[in-house]
Amino acid sequence: MDTPSVLGPCGRLELILGPMFSGKSTELQRRIRRHQAAKRRCLVIKYKRDTRYTREECICTHDQATMSAFSCDTLADAARFVSEYDTIGIDEGQFFPDIVEFADRLADAGKIVIVAALDGTFQRRPFNDILALIPRAENVVKLSAICQICNSDAAFSRRLTADQEVELIGGADKYIAVCRNCYHKTIHNTTTAAENEKISPTPPPLSPPLSPVSLEASSPPR
Repeated sequence: MDTPSVLGPCGRLELILGPMFSGKSTELQRRIRRHQAAKRRCLVIKYKRDTRYTREECICTHDQATMSAFSCDTLADAARFVSEYDTIGIDEGQFFPDIVEFADRLADAGKIVIVAALDGTFQRRPFNDILALIPRAENVVKLSAICQICNSDAAFSRRLTADQEVELIGGADKYIAVCRNCYHKTIHNTTTAAENEKISPTPPPLSPPLSPVSLEASSPPR
């Protein structure tokens, strides 16, 4: 058995999975706010190279709601101070090479760990090691987006460029959310001119338009 010899208070691991534009970061923020309301000390961690919407120390949803966060390239960079917090939220978890060991160890130590991540690449392959967390998690949810070609439910992300590297960070300029049928409409994950006319320049809003909101977690270390 790989159970640690000493377990802390009962922790748990929650996964929020889904394609681009499905509201993963929005749901992560919602859960963190709930833990804040319960007087738990919360820390949010973001991937340092994700600067799509802001270069500040915060996570930002597609509709511009922000929450303060500690940014790093590997989760080991946050290991020295996570013991100070009760709940740890991790945004864009698929990019962290040490996500499995880090999240599982913290849950074993009694922390509440919430990971928001893409489950699949633009080729519908497992995104790095993120799926290895599923058998270790207490709660797993897969969100859906709206297909930006036919407006049905979308479970997949499709890339609009010819780039083939897995890690290509972008928003509506590089990706759309698609259903199964629309994913297969073109070869090599490119769109035709006719499809481009149907695709909105920005994804549908996840909620009614709101003024930019700033939501503060416990101040992350600098």
